[in-house]
Amino acid sequence: MRAFALAATALLVCATGAATQDLAGHIAAGDAARCQRNAQPALTNYRQALATDSLSYDANWKASRVLVDLGLALPDAQRARRDSLYAEARTLAERAVRVNAGGADGHYMVAVAVGRVALTKGPRERVRYARVIRDEALRATELNARHDGALHVLGRWNAEIQRLPGVTKFFAKTFLGASIFNEATWENSEQYFTQAVNIDPANIYHHLDLAETLIDMDRPQDARPHLERVAQLALGCDPQDPVYKQQAAALLQRISRR
Repeated sequence: MRAFALAATALLVCATGAATQDLAGHIAAGDAARCQRNAQPALTNYRQALATDSLSYDANWKASRVLVDLGLALPDAQRARRDSLYAEARTLAERAVRVNAGGADGHYMVAVAVGRVALTKGPRERVRYARVIRDEALRATELNARHDGALHVLGRWNAEIQRLPGVTKFFAKTFLGASIFNEATWENSEQYFTQAVNIDPANIYHHLDLAETLIDMDRPQDARPHLERVAQLALGCDPQDPVYKQQAAALLQRISRR
C-alpha cells in the first residue's frame, strides 16, 4: 500500500512538472511570436497556456495585450469583431489583476483594454471609463515607477482629454460630474511621454505620441527630432510598429510643409 502511495505521488509530481513546463513553453512561444510581430500565432500560444492554467498571471495579461494588437489591426468595417477582441482583452486583464493585484502589467493592461472598450461606448460611459483608465495606469506606476507602457497611457490620457472639444469637456464636467477632467494638461502629457521615451528610447510608439503632443502644443520644432528618430529605429515587438512608422513619416512631411 505504501509503495502504491509513493508511486501515485511520483506520478502527480511528474504531471505537475510537465504542466508547468508546458505553461512556460507556451508563454515563451507566444512571446517569441509577438516579437516577430505575428499576433495570431502569439494568441494561439497564450490560449494554450491558459488551457493549461487559466489563472496564470503572465498568460492572462499577455493574451490581453495581443488581443488588443489584433483589434488595432482591424478596420472599421470589422467593428463588431474588433469590439469583441477588446472586450475579451479587458476580461483577461481584469482576471490577471485578480490573480496578482501587485503586478504592474495587469493593471497596465486593464487601462489599455478599458481605453479601447471605451471607444465603443456613449459619452456618459466614456467619462466613467476615463477614471478607470487613469486609476489603473497610476496603480501600475505605483507598483513599477519605470513602467513605460503605463506612463504612455497617462500621457495619452492627458492628451486625449485636451483634444476634446470645449463643449464636450464642459458637458462632462457640468452634467456628468467628471471633475477629473480638470487634472488633464498638455504639460502632464509631455512629461509622461518624455518619461516613457527616456525609459525605452527604442520604442517607436513613445516617440510618435510625444511628437503628436508637441505638435498640438504648437512646438513642431521639438517634435521633429522624435519623428526623425522613428525613421531610424528598428521595428520592435509591437505588431503596429510598421503602421507607426508610416504615421510618423506622414506627420514629419506635414510639419515640413509649414
